[in-house]
Amino acid sequence: MRAIKTKLAPQAIGPYSQAIIAGDFIFCSGQISIDPKTGEIIKGGIEKQTERVIKNLKAILQEAGFALENVVKTEVYLANMEDFSIMNDVYGKYFIFQAHPARATVEVSRLPKNALIEITCIAHKE
Repeated sequence: MRAIKTKLAPQAIGPYSQAIIAGDFIFCSGQISIDPKTGEIIKGGIEKQTERVIKNLKAILQEAGFALENVVKTEVYLANMEDFSIMNDVYGKYFIFQAHPARATVEVSRLPKNALIEITCIAHKE
């Protein structure tokens, strides 16, 4: 196993890694819409927050030599399921591949720093 760390995504603020590579897989910790340059949640609602989260995941994947195309599973946590359609539209702009990742989406009562969305992913590369 190998831990992944990049300054292009928010730094871990607890006893966890941004991601772990195990064999041909990478397991990315949940990302919220923190701008890695400022350390703050970005403003702009669910659309902007979803974009930032996916950019954070993409940076972690790239640091490890993976890409969004390698993602096989995502888990999406929404503070409000009413945001699903907007999130889904933004998500669809990034995951445009023929084989879309498997996905679970759930509403949660609260996310860290009162974020509107958190996404985690698993990617595989042969």
